[in-house]
Amino acid sequence: MKREAGILLSVSSLPSRYGIGCFDRAAYEFIDRLAEAGQHVWQILPIGPTSYGDSPYQAFSTFAGNPYFISLDALIEKGWLSRAECDEALAPVTLRRVDYGLQYVKRRELLRKAFRNSGGYPEPELDAFIAEQSEWLPDYALFMALKDAHQGASWTTWERELVMREPEALEEARARYAEDIRYYAFLQYLFFTQMKDLLVYAHEKEIRIVGDIPIYVAPDSADAWADPQLFQLDENKQQTDISGCPPDAFAADGQLWGNPLYRWEYHEATGFAWWIRRIRHCFETCDILRIDHFRGFDEYFSIPASAATAAGGHWESGPGMKLFTALREALGDREIIAEDLGYVTDSVRQLVKDTGFAGIKVFEFAFDFRDTGSARDYLPHNYPVNSVAYTGTHDNAPLGGWLTEITPEEQQNVRDYLCVPASEDLIWPMVCGVLRSVARMAVIPMQDYLGYGNEARMNQPSTFGRNWQWRLLPGEFSPELTAKIRKATEAYGRKETT
Repeated sequence: MKREAGILLSVSSLPSRYGIGCFDRAAYEFIDRLAEAGQHVWQILPIGPTSYGDSPYQAFSTFAGNPYFISLDALIEKGWLSRAECDEALAPVTLRRVDYGLQYVKRRELLRKAFRNSGGYPEPELDAFIAEQSEWLPDYALFMALKDAHQGASWTTWERELVMREPEALEEARARYAEDIRYYAFLQYLFFTQMKDLLVYAHEKEIRIVGDIPIYVAPDSADAWADPQLFQLDENKQQTDISGCPPDAFAADGQLWGNPLYRWEYHEATGFAWWIRRIRHCFETCDILRIDHFRGFDEYFSIPASAATAAGGHWESGPGMKLFTALREALGDREIIAEDLGYVTDSVRQLVKDTGFAGIKVFEFAFDFRDTGSARDYLPHNYPVNSVAYTGTHDNAPLGGWLTEITPEEQQNVRDYLCVPASEDLIWPMVCGVLRSVARMAVIPMQDYLGYGNEARMNQPSTFGRNWQWRLLPGEFSPELTAKIRKATEAYGRKETT
């Protein structure tokens, strides 16, 4: 089995010009650096349109793309925007962190102006795209137009005839907001055209992109509004039970995620048609797919929607192999990574084994006594070949920050395991410990290659305010770092030496 290495970096973290990473020159240059560093994989975070809290795991649609990632440079080249107006709106931004409030106001204004200047983009390519994506795009575009008309309010608070999707009300809305609906379709056309061009370029450089999807959809999403039968909603389209996880060493009350839970008996009765559409769509923009919270397919934690904490929740059975058998029959063998972290039961382990998917191993979990799983499973010498090894994920502290959080005893355990004396830095040996494991794929967050601490943390679960903001600066993926990464990648057999 081929050994590969890659880097984890959100599209939003690219050092693009206008305050957030996008599909511009910075994305292409990052792929160039990956190739020069001997990498074959770029793992990104979910690419859906972010909603409140800016989390890529809470999107307005599981099918749509994030308009923030549309390259403004490409729109300037088409003559739909000027360099001066983009510079005036977004050039004076903080390079290191995304200002989502500014992006929400200014980038949306620019995208709307580009649409007007395009003449509504009447070219047949847009109409063909709308027809090709007819299973989700019309509902999504209408959903977003209606959100604008309701000043961003959740769909559950709209007029009852819209909440209940009464045919006459929908037809009236489509007529009233026709221009807005076409605008949102226009944005999706731009997003997917640019994303697919980037994917083609990555393949030319022998780079595969690892996409990522949350297991659940957001409660305020086109998915929940347009297909309520898929979810545990009552006759008024209100949630009856919600997602979360039970109390553990990290959260005494557990976690309330708030996503609608699936009505799995309905999915099974329809041959898992929605899931087949969802996964097929994902593979249009990636080569490998990571599915977050894989445990939820075996068992999921159900919490009453009225509960103040997750402590009163209970476990329910998920679809198990029935779902993945249906996916394989419809889509063939696809490369999927099962995010099987946390408290992993024997039945979850068996499900991952039965699917043949690669599980995830995280170096930090082997030495952090707060973890509720088995530390032995996360020691690099115990990794199975069919796994993806990480120093940490987007939910963990970068190695430099993690070392300040664990106890002196835990730090010494790391040194003893890696045979690193007290006088030497630990970050690079930890990276190398993951790279030399037998896991067929090793993915290192960019922050860990840079040796950064908690100032570069991407997400701290159950907190708000500074998550999803960190960005790479121009020049940080330097020739010196590129050469260092390539040398280690070759040393551990994850890049063919030329």
